[in-house]
Amino acid sequence: MENYFKDIEKKLKKKISYEKLEIINNSEKHRGHKFFTEDKYHLHLKIKSLYLKSISRLNAQKLVMNVLKDDLKTKIHALEISIE
Repeated sequence: MENYFKDIEKKLKKKISYEKLEIINNSEKHRGHKFFTEDKYHLHLKIKSLYLKSISRLNAQKLVMNVLKDDLKTKIHALEISIE
């Protein structure tokens, strides 16, 4: 899991300028939900980024999701994005 989160950091850092990234794994909170599987994550990304704050919230979230689009198909079930 730690290695996977490092991969997410690398992918985002390559495409987006940010000052701080916190990845919170909320998967355990969703255990028992209808489509819960242990091989997919429920993540909350807290991103401090002057760049993302300078564009619209919608475009900032689209940019993050575009960087992680392959992961959203394979490893991420739910993604919450907070931009500071």
